[in-house]
Amino acid sequence: MLADYHVHTEFSDDSVYPMEQVVEDAVRLGLDEICFTDHVDYGVKDDWGCGKEVVYRQGEPLANVDYPRYVEKIQRMQELYGDRIAIKLGLEFGIQMHTIPRFEALYKRYPFDFIILSVHQVEDKEFWTQDFQRGRTQKEYNERYYEEMLNLVDSYQDYSVLGHMDLIVRYDKMGVYPFEKVKPYVEKILKRVIQDGKGIELNTSHHRYGLADTTPSREILQLYHDLGGRIITLGSDSHRPEHLGAYIKEAKEVLRAMGFCEFCTYEKMQPVFHTL
Repeated sequence: MLADYHVHTEFSDDSVYPMEQVVEDAVRLGLDEICFTDHVDYGVKDDWGCGKEVVYRQGEPLANVDYPRYVEKIQRMQELYGDRIAIKLGLEFGIQMHTIPRFEALYKRYPFDFIILSVHQVEDKEFWTQDFQRGRTQKEYNERYYEEMLNLVDSYQDYSVLGHMDLIVRYDKMGVYPFEKVKPYVEKILKRVIQDGKGIELNTSHHRYGLADTTPSREILQLYHDLGGRIITLGSDSHRPEHLGAYIKEAKEVLRAMGFCEFCTYEKMQPVFHTL
């Protein structure tokens, strides 16, 4: 069973990968299931059709998903390709504490199968631009990142898994901050995730970003396992054809070596377990 549960298309502000091409590529690659998880980042982006002028970045519209068109197109893909591949409706919620009400409202509007909770910004400051890190020590921005994540899992429930849990590592110009220094935050987060019946993902994009460890790190994955975590999804975080399905088989091997026996797909926000 091969499933890619972190897939972006032209409906994300940072991708131009046509949805139907994604499906055709997934079939060609032998994937059994995919879940579309395009970006929503309230606080730094507006919705399509909100009445405001759309801002463009590098020629692409800087806006959240056009939800009606997105849902309609996924349903169309399910009709056209459902006999060859399972296709699920998801989104990647880039949540901050002050944007929770907007995500609560969005979640109620559509019949989602799967939601990734990601921390892409804190205080409306982006990591990739270094705006969030600027003016903070490495200790301060790492601790603030995990503090926001802990507050979120304590406050918000309409999600399936935590996405790329140690994303801050990707944008840390000071190098990898020692895990032991953030372990108290991570352990509290994971315990709450497990208590609430949620999960985490193993995101294979660490390969293309040239990171020395998995995303999240093997230390976080092992801690999750040792705390009793069972719900884990596999996702390439694809934005281009060459990303789709990449290293999913290898990710399964990583999990097996740590003692995991299963991975998950989702149906109507409920985990479905598969043998690794």
